[in-house]
Amino acid sequence: MALNNTYDARLVQQETAVGAGLQILLLALLGTAIGMGPAGWLTGLAFAVASWAVLSKALHRSRVRSFGPANRVTLGRATLVGGVTALVADSFESSPPVTLFVGLTAVALILDGVDGKVARATGTSTPLGARFDMEVDAFLILVLSVYVSMRLGPWVLLIGGMRYAFVAAARAYPWLNAPLPPSTARKTVAAMQGICLLLAASDLFPSIASFAVTALALTSLTWSFGRDIHWLYRTSRVQEGEVEEMLEKEAERESVAS
Repeated sequence: MALNNTYDARLVQQETAVGAGLQILLLALLGTAIGMGPAGWLTGLAFAVASWAVLSKALHRSRVRSFGPANRVTLGRATLVGGVTALVADSFESSPPVTLFVGLTAVALILDGVDGKVARATGTSTPLGARFDMEVDAFLILVLSVYVSMRLGPWVLLIGGMRYAFVAAARAYPWLNAPLPPSTARKTVAAMQGICLLLAASDLFPSIASFAVTALALTSLTWSFGRDIHWLYRTSRVQEGEVEEMLEKEAERESVAS
C-alpha cells in the first residue's frame, strides 16, 4: 500500500480525522443498536484516539501527502476493528449479538485481502502502508483471542500475544529484525488465525470443535514463528553476502512452490 509523494500536513490531518470520525460514527450506531455500556464506549473511543494519533504521527514522519486507495481500504478495516474491539470490551458486561459481532469481524477479515490487491493494482505500495496493514491485522487477532479466551481459557491469548512478544524480543535481540524471505506458508498461517478465531467465537460449533480449531491455529502459528526465528538465528551467524544469497535462494524456492 502506498501514499502520494507530496507532503501536505493539512491534508494528512484531514485524512486521519476522517478515519477518527468514521470510528465515532460506528460506535454511535453500535451504541444505538445494542445499548452498548460504558466499557464498550470508552474502549472504542480510546481505540479511535490512539489510532488517529499514531497514524498521524507516522504519516507526518514519512512526509507524505495523504492515503492512497489501498490505505483507505485499510483505514476502513481499522474502523471495523475498532467496532469489534468495543463489542469485546462490552462483552465483559453483556454478550454482544453474535450476528453483529461475526458480521463486523468477517468483513474486516475479507477486506484484509482487498487492500493488498488494490496496492498492487495501482502501484501504490509503501513500507508505511504495509506496516499499517500489519498492525491492524495483529490487533484484530489480539482482540479476537481475548474474546475467545473467555470461553476456552487464557491459553488462547498466546495467539494474539505471540506477535507482540516477538516485537518485544527483537528489542533485546536485534537479529530478529532482519528481513525474512517471502513465504506462502507464513501468509497462509497468518490468514488462518482470524478465520479460526472467528469460527470459535461464532457459537456455531460445540466447545470441543471450537477448542480443536483454536488449538490448530495456535499450533500452526507456533510452528510458523519457530521456523522464522530459526531462520533468522541461522542467518545472523553468517556474513552479509551469504545472507543475501540465502534470501535469493529462499525466494526462488517459494516462487517454484507457488
